[in-house]
Amino acid sequence: MQNQVEKPIERSPLRRKLGREFYILKRKLSWLFSGKKFAKVDRDAKCPFVLIEHKSTLLRKLKDVDMQLQYNKITNLRLAIAPINGVLIKSGETFSIWKMVGRPSARKGYLPGMMIHNGKVAEGVGGGLCQLGNLIYWMALHSPLTVTERWRHSFDVFPDVNRTIPFACGATLAYNYIDLQLTNNTKQAFKINLWLDDEYLHGVISSDQEVPYKYDVYETDHLITQQWWGGYTRHNRIWRTITNKQTGEEIQELVAENNAIMMYNPLLEGTK
Repeated sequence: MQNQVEKPIERSPLRRKLGREFYILKRKLSWLFSGKKFAKVDRDAKCPFVLIEHKSTLLRKLKDVDMQLQYNKITNLRLAIAPINGVLIKSGETFSIWKMVGRPSARKGYLPGMMIHNGKVAEGVGGGLCQLGNLIYWMALHSPLTVTERWRHSFDVFPDVNRTIPFACGATLAYNYIDLQLTNNTKQAFKINLWLDDEYLHGVISSDQEVPYKYDVYETDHLITQQWWGGYTRHNRIWRTITNKQTGEEIQELVAENNAIMMYNPLLEGTK
């Protein structure tokens, strides 16, 4: 595993804005001419076989982050899951978060939420939707769906607080060129359902047929190192074990290698 990480390059706000709009246009053209068949919502489709159900906490107290941004995030999540809930991914189809959600804007009711820019906490309209990407990606790892696009978080911004899944098992999002896409290369169909309650964002992936495999996701080689330029970085490997329910045969699959720049000092007080 490569543990050396280069110091991030600072770019001007104008260059970031122009670059962002260029890649947004490029992705829109890709949607038109890629030839992909994109999944659509079908809330009446029957998929009684549940593969995985997961939930993530809506409100977390984070150091130096205004809690109002997290309350706004709940509004943003509610708006974003509305066009996704009940999506049916048929054989040969691809699910894309941004293709379904569209551009989050104030006109649509999206509010300023927390975003990460170059490892620093910022706010922007539609912020907080990475929680949606994280949830769907984690569930997809427990299914036969193929992750055809996923972007890793380049920064580890906050210390672990009540972490329930391995570090770096998420998927960052930025409209529309940093997307999460899942392709169904099987002969069966899969459905994603999403909803909110007072505490959690919930998700379920189910299928129209029983899936003959069980999926277990775990990490190895977790490591924190100090780089030559003075900062700390965090590393691990994510694996999954695919077990045939009938024969017990297991396949070990490397999912990802993660290398993230830490934006906090790992040598916390009281750890001596």
